[in-house]
Amino acid sequence: MGYSGFRVIKEGLFGQKGWKPQWRNPEPKAEYDIVIIGGGGHGLSTAFYLAKEHGLKNIAVLEKGYLGGGNVGRNTTIVRANYFLPGNSEFYSHSLKLWENLENELNYNVMHSQRGLINLFHSDGQRDAFARRGNAMINQGDDAELLDTEGVRKHLPYLDFENTRFPIYGGLLHKRGGTARHDAVAWGYARGADQRGVDLIQNCEVTGIDIEGGVVKGVQTSRGAIRAKKVAIVTAGRSGQVAAMAGMRLPIESHILQAFVTEGLKPVIDHVVSFGMGHFYISQSDKGGLVFGGDLDFYSSYASRGNLPMKEHVMDAAMTLMPMIGKAKVLRSWGGIMDMTPDGSPIIDKTHIEGLFLDCGWCYGGFKAVPGSGFSLAHLIATGNHHAPAEKFRLDRFRTGRGLMDEEGTGAQHNLH
Repeated sequence: MGYSGFRVIKEGLFGQKGWKPQWRNPEPKAEYDIVIIGGGGHGLSTAFYLAKEHGLKNIAVLEKGYLGGGNVGRNTTIVRANYFLPGNSEFYSHSLKLWENLENELNYNVMHSQRGLINLFHSDGQRDAFARRGNAMINQGDDAELLDTEGVRKHLPYLDFENTRFPIYGGLLHKRGGTARHDAVAWGYARGADQRGVDLIQNCEVTGIDIEGGVVKGVQTSRGAIRAKKVAIVTAGRSGQVAAMAGMRLPIESHILQAFVTEGLKPVIDHVVSFGMGHFYISQSDKGGLVFGGDLDFYSSYASRGNLPMKEHVMDAAMTLMPMIGKAKVLRSWGGIMDMTPDGSPIIDKTHIEGLFLDCGWCYGGFKAVPGSGFSLAHLIATGNHHAPAEKFRLDRFRTGRGLMDEEGTGAQHNLH
């Protein structure tokens, strides 16, 4: 089914009776060429690009709950390519280019809004660091503009510029950054994959991974055994648990990252704004709610909820940056399970088990990476070779110490990334 303005008008005139389900709900087959464990943004995009770019059809995506019910529906929807280190920089640049054509590619409105992202800085040292980052972004072919205090004021006049502890010295503007509608991204990829013959199996929990002689043979699920020539683990914060089924111990920890949404307000925040005093970021949704988040909860957990002290910490940052939102009512909060690596950068790689692939460790970068991750993992699965923009996301860097990408310079401590 194609979408267009004409189709929307037609269905409105005739009682909305012509719409069909977005995807099939098939029973799992006994065997597939490729099984993808995880029906979030990365798993669905991988299936889509396997079918679209490589012509593969006999693929199943297995999701223990419902499609898009994990982190892809539990995030602050930010899309950006403002990374500094080689490896990260090329990958997120490639992913942003895919974002910019995604709605045409999927024929689906994912509400991608390039409203611009401004990272604030509050000292001479931070200014120097952002100037360096901006130059790296420009060298990569992306956009960056260093703003002084008055430059920030023109874009964000509502901030507290004279805050005693954190005066605003300026900001780094990334005009192509912005937001997208998180669940629509999952739905669009699911629909596109289904149209190309991929089986999307919901309520199908993987309980074991079958391995014979060092070769993957399939998976055990709550709906029976499924044989497969290749299996990909794409389960975000659950990656460590699923990899353990294959006898693997991954270099990741799972932490909770909370996010918050206020009541709907009149348009006031045009950009995505990041506060340099800590890990705080905010934007305004198309429905008017302020969407914001901050630091991890700093303890390992698999619970999709957070703690009250971190809520207070995030609210403190919000009030410090923009006191004007103090009377806005917070409607809801939620927590995503972040799979944190020691260097803060992801893993897209083969494993020591033939036919078993891994996509994990996205830390804070999972949503913005959805198109790039799926494209790169699909390339690896289909060809056996690493896709160039993701070739440095190898698992063995944590064993050898070569090629580590510590974007924030915080060392090998998972919860600081």
